[in-house]
Amino acid sequence: VFSFNEAKSLSVFSGFSLKWYRELLKDRNTLEALRNTLVLAASATVISTVMGTAAAVGINKLRSRGIRAVLNTVTDIPMTNPDIITGISLMLMFVFVGRIFGAATSLSFWTMLIAHVCLPYVILQILPKLRQMDKSLPEAAMDLGCTPMGAFFKVELPEILPGIITGAIMAFTLSLDDFVISYFTSGNGFETLPIRIYGMTKKT
Repeated sequence: VFSFNEAKSLSVFSGFSLKWYRELLKDRNTLEALRNTLVLAASATVISTVMGTAAAVGINKLRSRGIRAVLNTVTDIPMTNPDIITGISLMLMFVFVGRIFGAATSLSFWTMLIAHVCLPYVILQILPKLRQMDKSLPEAAMDLGCTPMGAFFKVELPEILPGIITGAIMAFTLSLDDFVISYFTSGNGFETLPIRIYGMTKKT
C-alpha cells in the first residue's frame, strides 16, 4: 500500500501517487538487476529441468533398492541443508577451484548459475509420476518398433510432463527468490534483484 504513498513515510499515507514506480523505471541499475535475475532463473530452470528429468528416469530404472535409497537420500540433502551453509560451501569451492586454474576472478555469472541449479526439487516432482506410470507402456511401444529413446519421447515424456512442468516452475521460483546463495556466489560484475534490494535497504 505504501508503495503508492506520495511521501516517503511508511506510517502516514499522505496521498495516492505512482511517483515511486516512475522512479523505479528510471533506475537503470535496478532494471539491469531484474534482467540479470530473469536470465539467471531461466538458464537455471532449463538446466535443472533437463538434468533433473534425466536423473529421475535413471533413479527410477535402478533395480537395486539399496542404491536407489542412497541416491534418494543424497538427493534430499540439498533441500534440508540451510542456504547459508550451501552458499558458504559453494563460495569456498569456487574460490579454491579458481585459484587452482589461476583465474583472475573466481566468482561470476557461471558460479551463480551452478549454485542456482536445483535438481532435488525437479527430481522430487518427477519420480512420483514415473512410479504412477504403467511400466508396460514403453515396453509396448518398443514391441511396436520404437527405439528406447523414441519410446521415452513418445510414451514416457507425455505421461510425466505434469511433473516436469511443476519441477520447472519450482526451479524458476526458487532461483528468482534466492538471496543467501546468490550473495555468497556472485561476482563483482553481476548483480541480481534480491542483492540489489538488499544493498538499497542499507541506504535511506
